[in-house]
Amino acid sequence: MNKTKAKTEKRARRHRRIRAKISGTQSVPRLSVYKSNKYMYAQLIDDEKGHTLSSATSAHIKKGTMMEKAKEVGKEIAKKAMEKKIKKVAFDRGGFNYTGKIKALADAAREGGLIF
Repeated sequence: MNKTKAKTEKRARRHRRIRAKISGTQSVPRLSVYKSNKYMYAQLIDDEKGHTLSSATSAHIKKGTMMEKAKEVGKEIAKKAMEKKIKKVAFDRGGFNYTGKIKALADAAREGGLIF
């Protein structure tokens, strides 16, 4: 097995373990984060209905480093949550380690008013 496939499988295993414990509701949705090589994505998800309540991505942000883009996505998702009167969320790091860009996004979301 090559390194890339092993790394992807480990992340998927961690994500399954996290998802077994975390679930989103209408009042406390799940803040799901995904990081690709180019972009960052964040979604507020109601798992009871299976609906995405709101989403934010770094695809439209042109300037800055990936870390700065992650902070912008965190601020944007917090702003959209506040518009829908959502203050509390369950943070789903998607199997990624809680460092670097994931932590930057989470900190920016907390600064925007989300509680988790």
